[in-house]
Amino acid sequence: MHRFASAPKLVLSTVLVVLLGACASAPPATPVKQLTESPLLAPLARADVSIDIQNQDIANVDLTQNREDDLWQRMRAGFAMPDLTTAAAQEKTTWYAVRGEYVKRSFERAKPFLFHIVEELEKRGMPTELALLPLVESAYNPRAISSAQAAGMWQFIPSTGKKYKLTQDWWRDERRDIIASTSAALDYLQFLHGMFNDWHLALAAYNWGEGAVGRAVERARAKGEPTDYASLRMPAETAGYVPKLQAIKNIVMNPGIYNVALPSVPNAPYFATITKTRDIDVKTAARFADMPVEEFVALNPAHNRLVIPGANRPTLVLPADKLDTFKQNLENSQGKSISSWQAYLLKAGEKLEAVAAKFGIELGTLRTINGIGAHSKLKAGHTLIVPKDGKAQDILLPVNLDQPAVAAQERLIKTSHVVKKGDTLAAIAKKYKVSADDVKKWNKLSGAGVSPGQKLAIEQVVFDKPGKRRIASKGAKKGKAGHKGKRSLKVAAR
Repeated sequence: MHRFASAPKLVLSTVLVVLLGACASAPPATPVKQLTESPLLAPLARADVSIDIQNQDIANVDLTQNREDDLWQRMRAGFAMPDLTTAAAQEKTTWYAVRGEYVKRSFERAKPFLFHIVEELEKRGMPTELALLPLVESAYNPRAISSAQAAGMWQFIPSTGKKYKLTQDWWRDERRDIIASTSAALDYLQFLHGMFNDWHLALAAYNWGEGAVGRAVERARAKGEPTDYASLRMPAETAGYVPKLQAIKNIVMNPGIYNVALPSVPNAPYFATITKTRDIDVKTAARFADMPVEEFVALNPAHNRLVIPGANRPTLVLPADKLDTFKQNLENSQGKSISSWQAYLLKAGEKLEAVAAKFGIELGTLRTINGIGAHSKLKAGHTLIVPKDGKAQDILLPVNLDQPAVAAQERLIKTSHVVKKGDTLAAIAKKYKVSADDVKKWNKLSGAGVSPGQKLAIEQVVFDKPGKRRIASKGAKKGKAGHKGKRSLKVAAR
């Protein structure tokens, strides 16, 4: 097995030139809450619940063999792809290294998922570098969506999601499901590797489409040219895709060299799963687990509605140390309804105003909870959720389940801040959601003091919001696009 022993010298030299001037040290890693006891207790003896801790007994997690208690070392031990040492890989490494706070924030978001992804890769004998791919795709945001309507942490377009059996309906979108989308992504990557017998080409196909990469390989072969990833002619986005992954790999392998602080990620399961057959409100599920609704939604981003129907046999994802609490509250709810909502099919000629009046709910609220715009035209048979027994209780959530949180494509915004009287470096950094150390680095400040009238440079990595798009190409063949459908269809802004 190939192991990535050190970052390429050219990369190191490039980055060190950029970073040596930074006098501030990297921020300390933030430890996550440790699991103090095994949540693996006997399942409830009931027909509507089944429990799985990612198929992994916490007590049997192997923390030896140089894996330590931190997942990063275990991941590094599984790095098995050939290193890409091109100029593009060097440039991307520098780009990420000088934006260490962005990398750290992305990995903070990944903490609940990383152990599961690494486990699944090891089970399949796949390189663990692939656990870093969601940072390139979505910055580990399961609710990310692109302008091509690719959704989730692994960024599946609707057609490829369906091909890999990811349910997409009114109730849920499994492209956003942590477990289902990871399984589908690894299935697809294995298929692509089997097709090309080369991980770099497999990744190119994941981005560009297997048909496009296959044709590029054949064109190069016909001309007697090399057919490796670095030599092929491909769109700029795909040409920069594997270098991005290589860059993140370089940083994870040697974070200290690149002055990037990786968060602590325990080498143990973060979450447990429960399969339900009773309807349950999102807020009720969060309350049963004694966790904020936002945190529950972050772990269960596939669900689109205020209620999770039991008929779909949904798998709920909970922090492992909240499992017992959820089980106990569920047991105490026996014989009681744990859902305030029900499905209702719109009748022919029935207006929303009449439905709102029938179930004792404001028209605006009915539209909001069902994601219906003011000018939407609904047909008979359209599914709505309405209150049970004519009572709408605790309706609104702090997050909109039916809308994506961010788009997937990162973008750098450079701006400036003129220091006002009373401003502090910490307050300025908080305002722009960056670290004080980065502000000092960008402005070559030796201390934490700032003066009124002083102009500070600020760099923010943001995501572009999805815009309205229309397909402008003709005769595009179904099934030839990659998982995101890019480059195989010409897409123009409306």
